Amino acid sequence: MKRTIEVVGAVIVRDGLVYCVQRGPDGSLPGMWEFPGGKVEPGEDEITALSREIQEELLCEVKVGNKVTTTAHDYDFGTVRLTTYYCDLIAGEPSLTEHTAELWLQPDQLPELNWAPADVPAVEDIVRRFTGATKS
Repeated sequence: MKRTIEVVGAVIVRDGLVYCVQRGPDGSLPGMWEFPGGKVEPGEDEITALSREIQEELLCEVKVGNKVTTTAHDYDFGTVRLTTYYCDLIAGEPSLTEHTAELWLQPDQLPELNWAPADVPAVEDIVRRFTGATKS
């Protein structure tokens, strides 16, 4: 039986643009794009975990808002259960400490990136919300 890894991701939106980060060449899913965030530690709720992860990964602070979606994806290493939330920057600017690249994109540009599979449903929800596009 595969283990389930609880993960949270931040959909940071500013001036109509969505913040995206690219995974490094080492580790799982090299070069794929994702929303920043990380694992929920034992005893943490999702909001606390997401705030902590953004502070650790990007050296800035966010206010966690409404949930985007929760998805599960089976990888070789286990099942990732990803819950994404809309977030607003409240202090500092994102500064990469773990990722190799960052982009601020219009919502309709998001599908152009090679997203980690667990993030794809959130990308689709964001595109629908901001562009009114429907899935074909």
